[in-house]
Amino acid sequence: MRKVANFKGENVSEAARQVVNWVVDSGDNAGLPFLIVDKVQARVLMFDAQGQLTGSASALLGMAVGDDTVPGIGQRRLSSILPNERTTPAGRFEASVGRNLAGKEILWVDYDAAISLHRVVTSNAKERRAERLASPLIEDNRISYGCINVPVAFFDEVVLPAFAGTNGIVYTLPETRENQSVFSSYYELE
Repeated sequence: MRKVANFKGENVSEAARQVVNWVVDSGDNAGLPFLIVDKVQARVLMFDAQGQLTGSASALLGMAVGDDTVPGIGQRRLSSILPNERTTPAGRFEASVGRNLAGKEILWVDYDAAISLHRVVTSNAKERRAERLASPLIEDNRISYGCINVPVAFFDEVVLPAFAGTNGIVYTLPETRENQSVFSSYYELE
């Protein structure tokens, strides 16, 4: 009998539902909590190790549509990163809580590419990031250099407790390719 996730009535995209159910059925999360980044819907979904949804939120993502990271981008200065290079990469990442250069807690998703999930950054008023998070228009959520910005309460009350004292897995869904090309052992449940 196939195992499936408990979405607790949350309305999620079919792509996210398929990936989450594959994770739960296959055990790809290796008994760790996991987070889904649905770039097409600009949402994040947090699950415990057994596939129970523990929270969801809107997210800000990389400005550019795409599933790949530019080689060496994590070592470049932000000012040198072109708008078309500002992607949130698709893939399966082992993630852990750490700190950024300013000493703030973040969830490292892809350390080499300098991609993390963190509290929404509101220091540049012109970017209106808090307003963008609240907007129903998905295109408003494309603003970052590639990092995933989430509401402060979601980060503090859902993400940090889930990753406290443990690593976890972040699955960032593709937006230009099929799931099978990103997750090597992916299969769809019928």
